[in-house]
Amino acid sequence: MITHQRNYQENPRFRAHRILLGMHTISLINYKGGVGKTTLTANLGTELAFRGYKVLLIDLDPQASLTFSLVFPSVWDKDCRESRTIKNWFEALTNNNLSLRFADLIVQPAKVNKRIKDWGGAGSVSLVCSHLGLISLDMELAVLVIGANPRQSALNFLQTHTHLRSGLESVSDDYDFIFFDCPANFNISTQSGIIASDFYIIPAIPDYLSILGIDQLEVQVKRLVEDYNHYAEFLEDRILINPKRLGVVFTMLSLYGKSPIAVQKAYIAKVRQKHIPYFNSFIRENKTVYGIAPEIGIPVSLQASNKKNNQLVRAELENFADEFLKLINQKIRKTNQYPTCEQKT
Repeated sequence: MITHQRNYQENPRFRAHRILLGMHTISLINYKGGVGKTTLTANLGTELAFRGYKVLLIDLDPQASLTFSLVFPSVWDKDCRESRTIKNWFEALTNNNLSLRFADLIVQPAKVNKRIKDWGGAGSVSLVCSHLGLISLDMELAVLVIGANPRQSALNFLQTHTHLRSGLESVSDDYDFIFFDCPANFNISTQSGIIASDFYIIPAIPDYLSILGIDQLEVQVKRLVEDYNHYAEFLEDRILINPKRLGVVFTMLSLYGKSPIAVQKAYIAKVRQKHIPYFNSFIRENKTVYGIAPEIGIPVSLQASNKKNNQLVRAELENFADEFLKLINQKIRKTNQYPTCEQKT
């Protein structure tokens, strides 16, 4: 029997934060695969939608795990494969197809949005699906960057890397948050997501290999921003980028009581010693709870259950969403003075 259903309207904690007006774009990135990027993207996105926000999720990973977490493969094959994926958007650049509208690629995951509505949520989740063909397309995009001289190379770089951001400008009034689920590499699709982002989050398991890549990832992001802003000097209408790091989110934690086990605590301490900011909220490992979510097409944040483990996992996701909203608001306030609005109801 399904119990412990949530109702947004009756829960005041979901209106505890004030969030800034406007659309905010966030990339979830890490060199290492299997660290929970997709799980975090799906659950944060749907949690915010339940709280009243309009959310767009963009799957930039050719593995398409986010896509198939929200859309059944049979539906994708019938409705999306040929003409409604992010691959089509990047292909339009290689084919010089100026007629494609970004809005035409967006789908509405029916099952998730029905659950949000049934539970009294006021927001919605939209999705741009991925495609396995992104792997080879990424190489084609790299060729486009080559130019006959430095100026032409710079212009080619800008045209290629801003293509995604340009598409989002046409739908900016339709969404409060856009999340990019990036692949475990730093190819053009990932770079395009970062360039289109206001912020980025680094999901990481507190272990040797996951932590090892964080420093190098930060170096690559900094270099990308510097290169982009340098090339932008060739344009009359220069628009510089400055994606801000929100922090590391520790995922797949093994807990002893309510705390991470000793070996994971040690790696968390190493991140702290490097003065790398991280979220206080964490996501525990639970293959049973998280494993079934893609099969049923409903992320854990929208699953109802009377089982203690399910409730604990969902509570962690709610805490992370709370901290995310608070932190993103603080980050924006430091550099801008915008009007605020109460969290949507």
